Amino acid sequence: MLTHLTRPRSTHTVEPKTSAFAIWITGLPASGKSTIAAALCTQLASRAIDVAVLESDTLRRIFTPSPRYDEEERQNFYRALVYVGILLTAHGVPVIFDATANRRAYRDEARKQISRFLEVWVDCPLEVCIRRDPKGIYRKAKEGAASIVPGLQASYEPPEKPDVIVRSGDTPEAGARTIISKLLEKEFI
Repeated sequence: MLTHLTRPRSTHTVEPKTSAFAIWITGLPASGKSTIAAALCTQLASRAIDVAVLESDTLRRIFTPSPRYDEEERQNFYRALVYVGILLTAHGVPVIFDATANRRAYRDEARKQISRFLEVWVDCPLEVCIRRDPKGIYRKAKEGAASIVPGLQASYEPPEKPDVIVRSGDTPEAGARTIISKLLEKEFI
């Protein structure tokens, strides 16, 4: 089991592979981030591009098995998430961050550290997210069982200048095509 995350020591220098890129898909909980990420993976795979998806719910169970979802825990979690993305892209592995990251600072840190970076905002009204609520997050908030839900009790800071905006009325496949178009435009693929 890893006790810390550092680059292995080596007698030769490893130059970062510049072909890798990172895409951060952000939006309110239940906005459709994971569904869009899945459609994007499928479309990238059809172009023979394998990506690592860093899905926040899955990684949170590893990094913070008993999450509090307070500001300190979120800062630590997103710092670790960004670090994993940096390591993967530095070794030539394209990454999709599938994470709300309710503060711009979390996503901005990834943008600063990963040169080939796209921020995708899933623009979905809170009412639509509440209606979808596949994980019961909003229901738990209304019942008092969850107290720090982005968009309700915690703020969500949408990107000021996202590279791509996917609207809630778009199909996941259409959203993924829009992202692919931006990857092509920036010559990331």
